[in-house]
Amino acid sequence: MAPAGRRPPVRKSGSGKTKQPAVDPVSLQGLEEAPAPEDAGTFEGLRFDGVSFDGADLQGSTFLECEFSAVTMTDTALRGARFLECRSSGLYAPVFRAPRSTFRDVVLEGSRLGSAELYDNGWNSVHVDGGKLDYVNLRNSKLTDVLFTGCTIEELDLDGVHATRTAFRDCRIGALSLTGAVLQDVDLRSTELRSITYLAGLHGATIDDGQLMMLAPLLAANIGLRVEG
Repeated sequence: MAPAGRRPPVRKSGSGKTKQPAVDPVSLQGLEEAPAPEDAGTFEGLRFDGVSFDGADLQGSTFLECEFSAVTMTDTALRGARFLECRSSGLYAPVFRAPRSTFRDVVLEGSRLGSAELYDNGWNSVHVDGGKLDYVNLRNSKLTDVLFTGCTIEELDLDGVHATRTAFRDCRIGALSLTGAVLQDVDLRSTELRSITYLAGLHGATIDDGQLMMLAPLLAANIGLRVEG
């Protein structure tokens, strides 16, 4: 009990520091140059440089310790694929289809994606660095230890996502949807957010003072608060 005449200390909600993603570095050595595969399978220790995966049916394939450099994957069927300890740079795909897939210990650098169908994914220790992505559908995915840096994403659909220790640093997100999302230690500081669907989905996220000011009109409208000068 606090001494007479003194108020008990006040504990601020959410006073603990936001936990940052633990993303493991991907080091690939001794890779073998390879053409783009024509059929699904398991591929290990390969380097795909400047090749086209366009239109290939690689559903259920596993890529282990592989590197993708300046490859194209337009309409490549990658449902249920597994990317484990892989690195990609300069990936180009107007339509990227990899629903129900697994990404673990993966680095994606400088990707240019139009529509990325990545719903029902499992991401663990993934770094998305740079690039421009028009529409990213990660609905109902599970994200653990995921880092986005320097990305421009026009529309990011995180409806139904479970995200833990996920950070967006120096990114630009045009439209963010969070209906039914469950967030824990999700860091949005230093990222430009233009619009958000379902503000309650921000529970568990960390924002900075500038973002709070930007969100003030949306928060007021959400609770029916009238603001008059």
